[in-house]
Amino acid sequence: MSLLNISDFTLDLTTGSKARLLDEISLTVEEGETVGLVGESGSGKSLTARSALGLLPGLSETSGSVVLDKTDVLTASSAQVLALRRGTASMVFQDPRSGINPMRRIGDYLAESLILCNGWSRADAAERALELLRSVGLPRPEAHLNQYPHELSGGMLQRVMIAGALSTSPRLLICDEPTTALDVTTQAEIIGVLTEQQAQRGMGMLFITHDLNLASALCDRVYVLNSGQVVEHGGVKDVFTNPQAAYTQQLVAATPSVFTRAISVISPAESAAFVETGPASTASVTAPSASSASAQPTGVMLEARSLSKTYYVKGNDPLIAVNNVSLSVVRGDALAVVGESGSGKSTLARMIVGLEQADTGDILVAGVTRASGGRNGRVRTKAERLERARTVQIVFQDPYLSLDPRILAGAAVEDALRLHTPLSHAESRTRVLALFDQVGLGEKHANARPRTLSGGQRQRVAIARALAVGPDVLVLDEATSALDVSVQAQVLEVVDEIRRQRGLTLLFVSHDLAVVRKVCETTMVMRRGEIVEHGQTADLLENPQHPYTQLLLDSIPRPEWEVQVEQAS
Repeated sequence: MSLLNISDFTLDLTTGSKARLLDEISLTVEEGETVGLVGESGSGKSLTARSALGLLPGLSETSGSVVLDKTDVLTASSAQVLALRRGTASMVFQDPRSGINPMRRIGDYLAESLILCNGWSRADAAERALELLRSVGLPRPEAHLNQYPHELSGGMLQRVMIAGALSTSPRLLICDEPTTALDVTTQAEIIGVLTEQQAQRGMGMLFITHDLNLASALCDRVYVLNSGQVVEHGGVKDVFTNPQAAYTQQLVAATPSVFTRAISVISPAESAAFVETGPASTASVTAPSASSASAQPTGVMLEARSLSKTYYVKGNDPLIAVNNVSLSVVRGDALAVVGESGSGKSTLARMIVGLEQADTGDILVAGVTRASGGRNGRVRTKAERLERARTVQIVFQDPYLSLDPRILAGAAVEDALRLHTPLSHAESRTRVLALFDQVGLGEKHANARPRTLSGGQRQRVAIARALAVGPDVLVLDEATSALDVSVQAQVLEVVDEIRRQRGLTLLFVSHDLAVVRKVCETTMVMRRGEIVEHGQTADLLENPQHPYTQLLLDSIPRPEWEVQVEQAS
């Protein structure tokens, strides 16, 4: 009998009018097998996986069966379900910071269930916690036991959550997007931990992801969900190399790959329409002479000269976030900044936007100095701050956190217009609707609150707000990393269209090299605050020179059958 057997599982939400969330879902997971659940947000992936632990929404009606280790979770008593959660199945959630109490030390988090549920002594539980931290590859397990969650990076904290999920030696491990917002090297480490633990323990694993490349590299079988239904399932190679359902074909087509020929999003002819000095392919990330403003290359829109930023934390060594970084981007071009978490990408982006003050260096937009390092370069007046905001805007990774949940989406964009332009309320409203139309949204979206919009729709609102004041430079800081592949494709298409229309200059911060290849003409690789390699994107990805760039490429998940073909050739 299968470790997990979901058969004809249907779930209806009965708040007000009845809404069907899951429709006759059937799937199985065997011991030692990894099964993938893929599909867009709202397809029912997480709800299906949570049903194995009896984590169902209130006011819902169910039919069918969800059998975990010979026990039907839907008809089991509360005590039986609790026993399954304690010893048979565990879950690793997407965001470890929301799943671990920030007020308690790591050791307390890991030992709690062993003490309360299994009756272990505190000393034995502490020893087990130390063993678990060692097993997931944390560098200083003894020290980590006494640390708080905020003292660990996202990748380290995800390992802690995996250790917690493994504390009771479960037979089934459910992973809900555990690597979504992690860089490729950290993702590779987390996947390595999961596969190692699975091999040692013989666990079954149900792995939820919207990353088809990751699913193809990790899973044995895969189920594709759409609107609460399984539209296709089978061996991972069969499903992804020969998809039968139209929806699966759309997902596969929308998934970018770093190992295919580069796709230029803007042709030299189109680029020449708004770059007087020639095509965008002439862009350079080599620092120009810093002797004077007249030394600025003709056609360069964004330039940074010798930027540095160091953080000082009491009781710790100084942290050099950015060290003597220089770059230049031609008008209408797109420069990608890639690297691991902690490489300095976001700090560099925040300095360019004006959210961080550089210790040294200068930032120029269209040949005009917008900021200089040190006290003398600080923007002091409201007029200076507004002028800088009109030239450079940023779109963050999580649009829900950057939009005020209390006001309508259209009002958020209108506020930006009213702040930076003399438009009346009626004129601002007309402009807002035009911006929403430009990013593929309508008036109904302008009249909606952020919580009622999907992730992709919220990100489009954030882009509309950033474009409202007509900036010369748009900074995208991991703006598509947490989106489904199809939604990501839609957002990138919006950005591409706006670039064509406006000649907008992009600084694209990302850890997704496949997206970088699709969007950006040039790429700059950062490590520990420094530039280790830069050049044309296609050349850099096809023939990386620096060992760190090679490591980034080697860390990208790839289907086993593709690797075998490449090795054979």
